Amino acid sequence: MNTQSLPPLLIGCAAGFSGDRTDAAGPVVETLIARLANGPAGQRAFLIFETLAERTLALAQLRRRDNPEAGYEPLLDAMLRPVLARCLAHGIRIVSNFGAANPRAAARHIARMARELGAASPRIAVVEGDDLSGEEHRALLKEVLGAQVEGLRIVSANAYIGAEPIAAALDAGAQIVVCGRVADPSLTVGPALSHFGWRADDWHRLGRATMAGHLLECGAQVCGGYFADPGYKDVPGLETVGFPIAEIDADGHCTIGKADHTGGLVSEATVKEQLLYEVHDPSAYLTPDVVADIADAEVRALPGKDRVELSGARGHARPSHYKVNVCHEGGWLAEGEISYAGPRAEARARLAADVLRKRLDGLALRVDLIGALSILGDDAGRALADTPDTGLRDVRLRVAATHADRAQAERLAREVMALYTCGPAGGGGVRTALTPRLNTLSCLLPRDSVPVRFELLDAKALA
Repeated sequence: MNTQSLPPLLIGCAAGFSGDRTDAAGPVVETLIARLANGPAGQRAFLIFETLAERTLALAQLRRRDNPEAGYEPLLDAMLRPVLARCLAHGIRIVSNFGAANPRAAARHIARMARELGAASPRIAVVEGDDLSGEEHRALLKEVLGAQVEGLRIVSANAYIGAEPIAAALDAGAQIVVCGRVADPSLTVGPALSHFGWRADDWHRLGRATMAGHLLECGAQVCGGYFADPGYKDVPGLETVGFPIAEIDADGHCTIGKADHTGGLVSEATVKEQLLYEVHDPSAYLTPDVVADIADAEVRALPGKDRVELSGARGHARPSHYKVNVCHEGGWLAEGEISYAGPRAEARARLAADVLRKRLDGLALRVDLIGALSILGDDAGRALADTPDTGLRDVRLRVAATHADRAQAERLAREVMALYTCGPAGGGGVRTALTPRLNTLSCLLPRDSVPVRFELLDAKALA
């Protein structure tokens, strides 16, 4: 087949993180259906959901500890059920990392969902190999992390694997591909690899498709979400902000738009911001599929509304190693808040913080004066130099500390509560929380030490 004659591939994104809006998929799917109906013969469409972050897998593993059938995206049903039957009926294939720590359980849930909707039983594949949290992988992790892993209570360890097993699953006929920790852009690269039949070392095409995936991966961000700044960067209809749709051609070049009849906007500015988001080196953006290079990329608005073209991206040979994140139990995070209002509110909040510092000997406190100094302050609640009372009349004091011993962390909650009558005048609205803490280590593992695979599940496995 001459891939150059294939029409552009359509890929819509309906989630940018775990906890994203659950009504995003509907407009994206309806737009894809309309474009397929009006588009050229042979055009294909995919729907992707990106629902993982650095700590999401650890939280998923903790849920799986409590329930062997849990550990996948908790909003899976709310995200997918409204559009699943429509996607299957119109040939829109689905690729997602919402399998998290338990892709097989997610696949079984999707199969049940399809049966309940009266839809034809979908062909579902799971991609595996990223999960390195078992005891059988401890020696491998110790080889690269050394003594750092001694005594750690590992919650999760996952390699950021790439697009090849996704493409292989699609080539085998999968309508839905459920992954754990694949790199975010790989959710887009996999469908492109399968559809266009590119070689796995076609670096320039892979680099372009990777940047298309990078533009899609954060959902509404490229459509005006996380962009709006009133009077400076105005975004219409932010309350109904649309989610993005990419058109990717046979050479990997892409045009970004958004779902029809939604708010937000796609402009040169939104695309440029997302293009550079989390990119440490524009000439060497490392992914498991390719080292993408946007040093000479161009962003250009096309005629019409909400259509922006990305061109000029390139690619270089992929890294020889996978990135691996290891999350482990890290003690306890204690937090407490109390409000002060009226004259000299800031001074009273600062006095309360001073009382807590003296009472909580042995705990290193983080102090925030919310409404006065928090984001731009240090752990002690100071700017570059101590600032005088600014006369603010509404200040909320937040203090936090971490400790390996739960009993020590619990002291903070008790002392904040005691400020009601043992602290400065007029304190109120106390809230406290105690949360298990997760810490992270990162390392690199050789690709050949992390075997990846897919499996097209049969009816028995999905029952």
